[in-house]
Amino acid sequence: MIVRNPFKTFVRFEWFLWICSMIVVGGSSLIAGSFSLLTLVASLLGVTALIFVAKGDVWGQILTVLFSLLYAGISLKFRYFGEMITSLGMTAPIALLSVVSWMRNPYAGTTEVQVHQITRTQRVWMVVSTVAVTTLFYFILAAFGTTNLYISTISIATSFLASYLMLFRSSGYALAFAANDIVLIVLWVLATIEDLSYLPMIACFTMFLLNDIYGFLNWKRMRQRQWG
Repeated sequence: MIVRNPFKTFVRFEWFLWICSMIVVGGSSLIAGSFSLLTLVASLLGVTALIFVAKGDVWGQILTVLFSLLYAGISLKFRYFGEMITSLGMTAPIALLSVVSWMRNPYAGTTEVQVHQITRTQRVWMVVSTVAVTTLFYFILAAFGTTNLYISTISIATSFLASYLMLFRSSGYALAFAANDIVLIVLWVLATIEDLSYLPMIACFTMFLLNDIYGFLNWKRMRQRQWG
């Protein structure tokens, strides 16, 4: 069910991780000096979404859709067209599809999604589609004069791979997202050098990285518990 209090399922460590994420992201806004409400709200929403995704809770996908819309606006402002297009054209739509997929595949009537082992065919399509999407977007981003083109292109590849795995409920999503987090930290460090108001985005994706590491470990536990 979606209509419930999702925070009731948090264990002690998850409360600790979430609160620390909120403090780090919020504190970075104060340090930045040049306050951006949009950046702050997006960052807080993003770290909250990742906690629920790490738990296999469909609320994570719902919040990911909202985060993607806000993140697209922030990326547009700095001419990171790759991030904007990825958020609106890939992350948000796949998150919407994941909402449906996860709601249709709960584990034993719980709020936890059923972990899926992707098939050989799905692996082949994953590789082919990742290469195709990355190649296509490279030329699109080049045409738009995207800032830091090569890094933005790598971000698209890792983001698409992560979204694909998340749609198919694979625990490997977290490793792909962790790789994407590292790429995005580099991207926003470069942006922050020019405008300190983007500092919260560095804090955001640093906490994303920690949350995705937790997600990988938690999904391994989920898989072992579900598969016996």
